[in-house]
Amino acid sequence: MRSCRYDQSVISHTRFSIASTDCLPPVASEADPPALAHPVRDKTHMPIDPRLRAQLEAHIEFFGELGVAGISSDAAWRQPLDSAPEEGSKTVPEGDASVAVDAPRLTAVAAPPAASSLFDAGAADAPQETLEDVRRDIGDCTRCKLCGLGRKTIVFGVGSPTADLMFAGEAPGYDEDVQGIPFVGRAGQLLTKIIEAMGLRREDVYIANVIKCRPPENRNPEADEVRTCEPFLFRQIDVIQPKVIVALGTFAAQCLLKTNAPISKLRGRLFPYRGAQLVPTFHPAYLLRSPDKKRDCWEDMKKVMALLGESLE
Repeated sequence: MRSCRYDQSVISHTRFSIASTDCLPPVASEADPPALAHPVRDKTHMPIDPRLRAQLEAHIEFFGELGVAGISSDAAWRQPLDSAPEEGSKTVPEGDASVAVDAPRLTAVAAPPAASSLFDAGAADAPQETLEDVRRDIGDCTRCKLCGLGRKTIVFGVGSPTADLMFAGEAPGYDEDVQGIPFVGRAGQLLTKIIEAMGLRREDVYIANVIKCRPPENRNPEADEVRTCEPFLFRQIDVIQPKVIVALGTFAAQCLLKTNAPISKLRGRLFPYRGAQLVPTFHPAYLLRSPDKKRDCWEDMKKVMALLGESLE
C-alpha cells in the first residue's frame, strides 16, 4: 500500500507547497465512466482546481498544527461523507502505521471547519500593537529623500496613548525638528492655548503630524513623501483609537480625507474616519497670520467638545 509522506520538519511550517497530485482525492465529472469494483489508478496528472488546492493546503496546514505526520492515499480514507464510519469508530487501513486513529478524512468538497477557528483564535490572542511598536518600526528612517535633506530628528508624536482627542498636523517645523516634539514653535504655543481653553491639557490629547521629518525650508511635503510616511500616522490612529481627530490645516485634511477641497470648504463639517469623527479646521500657523479666523476655529472646537460629551461657552 502506498502512502503520501512528507518530512516532519516541513510540518512545523505554516505554509505548504503541493508538488504532486498523487494524494489528491479523485474529482468526478459528468464524463467519468461508472466506477469499477477495482479501479485502475490513472497516472495522468490533471490540472488542480484552485479551490481544491486551497482546501488541500488548509487541510495539511491544519494537520501539521496538530502534529499529524502523513496522509494515506488508501481509498478507504476517501469515503464519501454519507458513508462515513459512525462517530467513535477507529477504522484504520490495515498495515498503515503512518496515520493515527481518528485522523480526519480528506475530501474534495469540504474545507476543514476546525482550521479557521484554530487560526482565528490565535489571531485574536495576538498582542495589540502599541505606539512603541510603531516608533520602533520607523527606526532611523531612510525610506524617503527627507532623511538626506537636513532633518535632525524624527518627530513621532506626543501625548496620551489612550486619548479621546487627537490633533494631526502637516509636518515638523524648525523648532520641532530641533526638539523632536510636534507643535512647540509659535503655532504650537497657540495650539496649546486652544487645548487649554477647551479645558484640557496637552498631555490629555495626542498630537502628531502626517510627515515625521521636516521638509527643507518648511516646504509642503511632496506626494512620494506622503505615501511613504502617512501609514505610520494611520497606525498611530489605530493604536490610540480616538473619538475625535482634528485635522489642522489644508494639507492634513486633504491627506486624511483624500480630497483636493480647500480647508475653507472642509471646516465646519464632520467626517467619519477610522472609527472616529474627523473635524478639519485651520492650522494654528494660519491663525497667526489671519487672527480674524480664530472665531471660526473656536466654533470648530465647540463641535469637538460636543462630540466628546463636553460643552464650551
